[in-house]
Amino acid sequence: MNVHAAALAKTHRFDEQTSAFASDVIDGLSQHPKRLSPKYFYDATGSELFEQITLLPEYYPTRTELTILRDRASKISAVVPKGAALVEFGAGATTKVRLLLNQCAFGAYVPVDISGDFLKAQADALRKDFPALDVYPVAADFTAPFALPDAVQAMPRLGFFPGSTLGNFEPHEACAFMRSARDILGEAAQMIIGVDLEKNERVLYNAYNDAAGVTARFNLNVLVRINRELGGNFDTAGFTHRAIYNRDRHRIEMHLISRKTQTVRALGRSFSARAGARATRGPTRPACFRFTRWWLRTEILRSETPRSGIRPGPISARSIPTRRQ
Repeated sequence: MNVHAAALAKTHRFDEQTSAFASDVIDGLSQHPKRLSPKYFYDATGSELFEQITLLPEYYPTRTELTILRDRASKISAVVPKGAALVEFGAGATTKVRLLLNQCAFGAYVPVDISGDFLKAQADALRKDFPALDVYPVAADFTAPFALPDAVQAMPRLGFFPGSTLGNFEPHEACAFMRSARDILGEAAQMIIGVDLEKNERVLYNAYNDAAGVTARFNLNVLVRINRELGGNFDTAGFTHRAIYNRDRHRIEMHLISRKTQTVRALGRSFSARAGARATRGPTRPACFRFTRWWLRTEILRSETPRSGIRPGPISARSIPTRRQ
Protein backbone atom coordinates (compact mmCIF):
# COMPACT_ATOMS: atom_id res chain seq x y z
CA MET A 1 0.00 0.00 0.00
CA ASN A 2 1.12 3.54 -0.75
CA VAL A 3 2.48 4.95 2.55
CA HIS A 4 1.40 8.46 1.57
CA ALA A 5 -2.15 7.24 1.01
CA ALA A 6 -2.19 5.60 4.44
CA ALA A 7 -0.81 8.74 6.08
CA LEU A 8 -3.40 10.93 4.35
CA ALA A 9 -6.23 8.66 5.46
CA LYS A 10 -5.01 8.80 9.07
CA THR A 11 -5.20 12.61 9.13
CA HIS A 12 -9.01 12.31 8.95
CA ARG A 13 -11.07 10.96 11.84
CA PHE A 14 -12.62 7.77 10.50
CA ASP A 15 -13.57 4.46 12.04
CA GLU A 16 -11.28 1.57 11.16
CA GLN A 17 -13.36 0.35 8.21
CA THR A 18 -13.72 3.80 6.63
CA SER A 19 -10.05 4.53 7.21
CA ALA A 20 -9.13 1.41 5.19
CA PHE A 21 -11.54 2.51 2.46
CA ALA A 22 -9.97 5.99 2.43
CA SER A 23 -6.43 4.64 2.22
CA ASP A 24 -7.25 2.21 -0.58
CA VAL A 25 -9.12 4.87 -2.58
CA ILE A 26 -6.24 7.34 -2.38
CA ASP A 27 -3.79 4.59 -3.27
CA GLY A 28 -5.93 3.33 -6.16
CA LEU A 29 -6.65 6.75 -7.64
CA SER A 30 -2.94 7.56 -7.50
CA GLN A 31 -2.06 4.63 -9.75
CA HIS A 32 -1.82 4.61 -13.53
CA PRO A 33 -4.21 3.28 -14.62
CA LYS A 34 -6.42 4.05 -11.64
CA ARG A 35 -8.12 1.11 -9.94
CA LEU A 36 -10.58 0.43 -7.12
CA SER A 37 -11.10 -2.80 -5.21
CA PRO A 38 -14.41 -4.59 -5.92
CA LYS A 39 -15.06 -5.03 -2.18
CA TYR A 40 -15.85 -1.33 -1.81
CA PHE A 41 -18.80 -1.55 -4.17
CA TYR A 42 -20.87 -3.28 -1.49
CA ASP A 43 -22.23 -0.53 0.72
CA ALA A 44 -25.98 -0.76 1.44
CA THR A 45 -26.92 0.68 -1.96
CA GLY A 46 -24.34 -1.41 -3.80
CA SER A 47 -25.55 -4.58 -2.10
CA GLU A 48 -29.15 -3.85 -3.11
CA LEU A 49 -28.08 -3.12 -6.70
CA PHE A 50 -26.12 -6.37 -6.86
CA GLU A 51 -29.18 -8.32 -5.76
CA GLN A 52 -31.03 -6.70 -8.67
CA ILE A 53 -28.21 -7.80 -10.98
CA THR A 54 -28.64 -11.42 -9.91
CA LEU A 55 -32.22 -11.33 -11.23
CA LEU A 56 -31.34 -9.94 -14.66
CA PRO A 57 -31.96 -12.22 -17.66
CA GLU A 58 -28.38 -11.67 -18.90
CA TYR A 59 -26.75 -12.55 -15.59
CA TYR A 60 -26.47 -16.35 -15.64
CA PRO A 61 -24.13 -17.14 -12.67
CA THR A 62 -26.73 -16.87 -9.90
CA ARG A 63 -29.37 -18.95 -11.69
CA THR A 64 -26.79 -21.59 -12.55
CA GLU A 65 -25.47 -21.85 -9.02
CA LEU A 66 -28.97 -22.02 -7.53
CA THR A 67 -29.71 -24.90 -9.91
CA ILE A 68 -26.58 -26.73 -8.74
CA LEU A 69 -27.46 -26.23 -5.08
CA ARG A 70 -31.03 -27.46 -5.63
CA ASP A 71 -30.11 -30.45 -7.80
CA ARG A 72 -27.10 -31.54 -5.74
CA ALA A 73 -28.39 -30.65 -2.26
CA SER A 74 -28.56 -34.24 -1.04
CA LYS A 75 -25.02 -35.00 -2.24
CA ILE A 76 -23.70 -31.83 -0.63
CA SER A 77 -25.45 -32.59 2.67
CA ALA A 78 -23.82 -36.02 2.72
CA VAL A 79 -20.38 -34.45 3.22
CA VAL A 80 -21.47 -31.82 5.76
CA PRO A 81 -20.78 -32.78 9.40
CA LYS A 82 -23.94 -32.75 11.54
CA GLY A 83 -24.07 -29.72 13.80
CA ALA A 84 -21.42 -27.83 11.83
CA ALA A 85 -21.17 -24.06 11.85
CA LEU A 86 -21.67 -22.70 8.33
CA VAL A 87 -19.42 -19.66 7.75
CA GLU A 88 -20.30 -17.68 4.61
CA PHE A 89 -17.65 -15.29 3.32
CA GLY A 90 -19.20 -12.20 1.70
CA ALA A 91 -22.71 -13.35 2.59
CA GLY A 92 -24.85 -10.71 0.88
CA ALA A 93 -28.42 -11.94 0.38
CA THR A 94 -29.38 -15.30 1.84
CA THR A 95 -30.97 -16.80 -1.29
CA LYS A 96 -28.31 -19.47 -1.86
CA VAL A 97 -27.55 -20.33 1.74
CA ARG A 98 -31.23 -21.01 2.43
CA LEU A 99 -31.00 -24.00 0.10
CA LEU A 100 -28.21 -25.44 2.25
CA LEU A 101 -29.99 -24.60 5.50
CA ASN A 102 -33.11 -26.42 4.33
CA GLN A 103 -31.14 -29.56 3.51
CA CYS A 104 -28.33 -29.75 6.09
CA ALA A 105 -28.39 -30.01 9.89
CA PHE A 106 -26.24 -27.02 10.78
CA GLY A 107 -25.59 -26.00 14.36
CA ALA A 108 -25.11 -22.32 13.53
CA TYR A 109 -24.77 -19.89 10.65
CA VAL A 110 -22.11 -17.15 10.58
CA PRO A 111 -22.66 -14.68 7.71
CA VAL A 112 -19.66 -12.40 7.15
CA ASP A 113 -20.09 -9.23 5.09
CA ILE A 114 -18.50 -5.80 4.80
CA SER A 115 -21.90 -4.06 4.57
CA GLY A 116 -23.06 -4.04 8.19
CA ASP A 117 -26.57 -2.63 7.67
CA PHE A 118 -27.39 -5.03 4.85
CA LEU A 119 -25.93 -7.92 6.86
CA LYS A 120 -28.09 -7.13 9.88
CA ALA A 121 -31.27 -6.99 7.80
CA GLN A 122 -30.51 -10.33 6.18
CA ALA A 123 -29.64 -11.96 9.52
CA ASP A 124 -32.87 -10.70 11.12
CA ALA A 125 -34.93 -12.12 8.25
CA LEU A 126 -33.13 -15.45 8.48
CA ARG A 127 -33.80 -15.74 12.23
CA LYS A 128 -37.53 -15.33 11.57
CA ASP A 129 -37.55 -18.06 8.92
CA PHE A 130 -35.21 -20.43 10.81
CA PRO A 131 -36.07 -19.84 14.51
CA ALA A 132 -34.15 -22.93 15.67
CA LEU A 133 -30.93 -21.80 13.98
CA ASP A 134 -28.37 -19.72 15.85
CA VAL A 135 -27.26 -16.86 13.57
CA TYR A 136 -24.11 -14.89 14.43
CA PRO A 137 -23.49 -12.11 11.86
CA VAL A 138 -19.94 -10.72 11.63
CA ALA A 139 -19.49 -7.31 10.01
CA ALA A 140 -15.97 -7.55 8.58
CA ASP A 141 -13.86 -7.46 5.46
CA PHE A 142 -13.76 -11.18 4.69
CA THR A 143 -10.49 -10.78 2.76
CA ALA A 144 -8.74 -9.89 6.03
CA PRO A 145 -8.38 -12.00 9.20
CA PHE A 146 -11.35 -11.89 11.57
CA ALA A 147 -12.40 -13.87 14.64
CA LEU A 148 -15.26 -16.34 14.59
CA PRO A 149 -17.83 -15.99 17.40
CA ASP A 150 -16.95 -17.88 20.57
CA ALA A 151 -20.21 -19.83 20.31
CA VAL A 152 -19.01 -21.75 17.23
CA GLN A 153 -15.44 -22.44 18.28
CA ALA A 154 -16.19 -26.00 19.41
CA MET A 155 -18.27 -26.87 16.31
CA PRO A 156 -16.99 -28.45 13.11
CA ARG A 157 -16.83 -25.69 10.52
CA LEU A 158 -17.82 -25.46 6.87
CA GLY A 159 -16.91 -22.42 4.77
CA PHE A 160 -19.24 -21.23 2.00
CA PHE A 161 -17.99 -18.93 -0.77
CA PRO A 162 -20.41 -18.98 -3.72
CA GLY A 163 -20.99 -16.60 -6.61
CA SER A 164 -17.61 -16.94 -8.35
CA THR A 165 -16.42 -14.15 -6.07
CA LEU A 166 -13.02 -15.82 -6.07
CA GLY A 167 -12.69 -14.58 -9.64
CA ASN A 168 -12.69 -10.98 -8.42
CA PHE A 169 -9.18 -11.48 -7.09
CA GLU A 170 -5.83 -11.34 -8.78
CA PRO A 171 -4.10 -14.76 -8.51
CA HIS A 172 -1.92 -13.75 -5.55
CA GLU A 173 -4.95 -12.24 -3.80
CA ALA A 174 -6.95 -15.43 -4.33
CA CYS A 175 -4.15 -17.50 -2.79
CA ALA A 176 -3.91 -15.10 0.15
CA PHE A 177 -7.67 -15.31 0.71
CA MET A 178 -7.67 -19.10 0.63
CA ARG A 179 -4.85 -19.23 3.18
CA SER A 180 -6.70 -16.74 5.38
CA ALA A 181 -9.95 -18.72 5.11
CA ARG A 182 -8.13 -21.90 6.08
CA ASP A 183 -6.66 -20.20 9.13
CA ILE A 184 -10.05 -18.75 10.15
CA LEU A 185 -11.94 -22.01 9.70
CA GLY A 186 -9.25 -24.28 11.09
CA GLU A 187 -7.24 -27.13 9.62
CA ALA A 188 -10.03 -29.72 9.85
CA ALA A 189 -12.66 -27.55 8.18
CA GLN A 190 -14.18 -27.98 4.73
CA MET A 191 -15.17 -25.30 2.22
CA ILE A 192 -17.70 -25.06 -0.60
CA ILE A 193 -16.64 -22.65 -3.36
CA GLY A 194 -18.59 -21.55 -6.42
CA VAL A 195 -16.59 -20.65 -9.52
CA ASP A 196 -17.34 -19.93 -13.17
CA LEU A 197 -15.41 -21.06 -16.23
CA GLU A 198 -14.71 -19.37 -19.53
CA LYS A 199 -17.45 -19.27 -22.11
CA ASN A 200 -18.52 -17.45 -25.25
CA GLU A 201 -17.44 -13.81 -25.06
CA ARG A 202 -20.91 -12.52 -25.97
CA VAL A 203 -22.45 -14.37 -23.01
CA LEU A 204 -19.87 -12.80 -20.69
CA TYR A 205 -20.22 -9.35 -22.24
CA ASN A 206 -24.00 -9.31 -21.92
CA ALA A 207 -23.84 -10.51 -18.31
CA TYR A 208 -21.82 -7.45 -17.28
CA ASN A 209 -23.32 -4.90 -19.71
CA ASP A 210 -27.01 -5.52 -19.10
CA ALA A 211 -29.62 -3.71 -21.20
CA ALA A 212 -31.35 -2.23 -18.12
CA GLY A 213 -28.16 -0.53 -16.95
CA VAL A 214 -28.23 -1.98 -13.44
CA THR A 215 -24.57 -3.04 -13.58
CA ALA A 216 -23.66 0.47 -14.72
CA ARG A 217 -25.45 1.96 -11.68
CA PHE A 218 -23.70 -0.59 -9.46
CA ASN A 219 -20.30 0.37 -10.88
CA LEU A 220 -20.95 4.14 -10.64
CA ASN A 221 -22.23 3.81 -7.07
CA VAL A 222 -18.67 3.55 -5.76
CA LEU A 223 -18.18 7.19 -6.81
CA VAL A 224 -21.32 8.13 -4.88
CA ARG A 225 -19.87 6.34 -1.87
CA ILE A 226 -16.57 8.22 -2.20
CA ASN A 227 -18.51 11.49 -2.31
CA ARG A 228 -20.54 10.59 0.77
CA GLU A 229 -17.88 9.05 2.98
CA LEU A 230 -14.66 10.70 1.82
CA GLY A 231 -15.78 14.19 0.85
CA GLY A 232 -15.39 13.56 -2.89
CA ASN A 233 -16.86 15.68 -5.66
CA PHE A 234 -17.27 13.08 -8.41
CA ASP A 235 -19.95 13.90 -10.97
CA THR A 236 -21.26 10.48 -11.93
CA ALA A 237 -22.57 11.91 -15.21
CA GLY A 238 -18.93 12.51 -16.14
CA PHE A 239 -18.19 8.78 -16.19
CA THR A 240 -19.56 5.80 -18.07
CA HIS A 241 -19.54 2.09 -17.29
CA ARG A 242 -17.95 -0.44 -19.60
CA ALA A 243 -17.16 -4.11 -19.05
CA ILE A 244 -14.74 -5.79 -21.45
CA TYR A 245 -13.38 -9.30 -21.87
CA ASN A 246 -9.58 -9.38 -21.59
CA ARG A 247 -8.58 -12.26 -23.84
CA ASP A 248 -4.97 -12.28 -22.72
CA ARG A 249 -5.88 -12.58 -19.04
CA HIS A 250 -9.07 -14.64 -19.54
CA ARG A 251 -11.30 -12.36 -17.49
CA ILE A 252 -14.00 -9.71 -17.53
CA GLU A 253 -12.84 -6.27 -16.40
CA MET A 254 -15.22 -3.51 -15.32
CA HIS A 255 -14.16 0.05 -16.07
CA LEU A 256 -15.37 3.56 -15.32
CA ILE A 257 -14.39 5.74 -18.26
CA SER A 258 -14.07 9.50 -17.98
CA ARG A 259 -16.30 11.24 -20.53
CA LYS A 260 -14.14 14.37 -20.45
CA THR A 261 -10.87 15.72 -19.13
CA GLN A 262 -11.57 16.59 -15.51
CA THR A 263 -10.13 17.01 -12.03
CA VAL A 264 -11.86 15.45 -9.04
CA ARG A 265 -11.19 15.63 -5.32
CA ALA A 266 -11.37 13.22 -2.39
CA LEU A 267 -9.99 13.70 1.12
CA GLY A 268 -8.76 17.13 0.05
CA ARG A 269 -6.56 15.71 -2.68
CA SER A 270 -6.98 16.28 -6.43
CA PHE A 271 -6.88 13.62 -9.12
CA SER A 272 -6.91 14.29 -12.85
CA ALA A 273 -8.53 12.16 -15.52
CA ARG A 274 -8.29 12.79 -19.24
CA ALA A 275 -11.16 12.03 -21.59
CA GLY A 276 -11.27 8.27 -22.18
CA ALA A 277 -9.16 7.46 -19.10
CA ARG A 278 -10.25 4.32 -17.27
CA ALA A 279 -10.54 3.41 -13.63
CA THR A 280 -10.57 -0.37 -13.33
CA ARG A 281 -12.96 -1.96 -10.87
CA GLY A 282 -11.04 -5.21 -10.87
CA PRO A 283 -11.40 -8.60 -12.57
CA THR A 284 -14.22 -11.07 -12.71
CA ARG A 285 -12.27 -14.11 -13.69
CA PRO A 286 -13.68 -17.47 -14.79
CA ALA A 287 -11.53 -19.79 -12.70
CA CYS A 288 -9.61 -23.00 -13.39
CA PHE A 289 -8.72 -25.01 -10.30
CA ARG A 290 -8.31 -28.66 -9.42
CA PHE A 291 -10.77 -29.75 -6.75
CA THR A 292 -11.16 -32.95 -4.81
CA ARG A 293 -14.90 -32.99 -5.56
CA TRP A 294 -17.21 -30.94 -7.75
CA TRP A 295 -20.89 -30.61 -8.54
CA LEU A 296 -22.02 -29.33 -11.92
CA ARG A 297 -25.42 -28.39 -13.26
CA THR A 298 -27.32 -31.03 -15.18
CA GLU A 299 -27.13 -29.23 -18.53
CA ILE A 300 -24.08 -27.37 -19.83
CA LEU A 301 -24.34 -24.29 -22.03
CA ARG A 302 -22.99 -24.85 -25.50
CA SER A 303 -21.25 -21.49 -25.23
CA GLU A 304 -18.94 -22.67 -22.49
CA THR A 305 -15.34 -23.43 -23.31
CA PRO A 306 -13.56 -26.19 -21.35
CA ARG A 307 -10.04 -25.60 -20.12
CA SER A 308 -7.35 -28.25 -19.67
CA GLY A 309 -7.96 -30.59 -16.77
CA ILE A 310 -11.44 -29.30 -15.85
CA ARG A 311 -14.90 -30.15 -17.07
CA PRO A 312 -16.91 -27.16 -18.33
CA GLY A 313 -19.54 -25.31 -16.35
CA PRO A 314 -19.86 -23.28 -13.16
CA ILE A 315 -18.72 -25.39 -10.23
CA SER A 316 -19.49 -25.59 -6.55
CA ALA A 317 -16.54 -27.36 -4.97
CA ARG A 318 -16.13 -29.08 -1.67
CA SER A 319 -12.58 -28.25 -0.76
CA ILE A 320 -9.89 -25.63 -1.10
CA PRO A 321 -8.16 -25.71 -4.51
CA THR A 322 -4.72 -27.26 -4.36
CA ARG A 323 -3.15 -25.52 -7.33
CA ARG A 324 -3.80 -23.48 -10.45
CA GLN A 325 -4.32 -25.47 -13.63
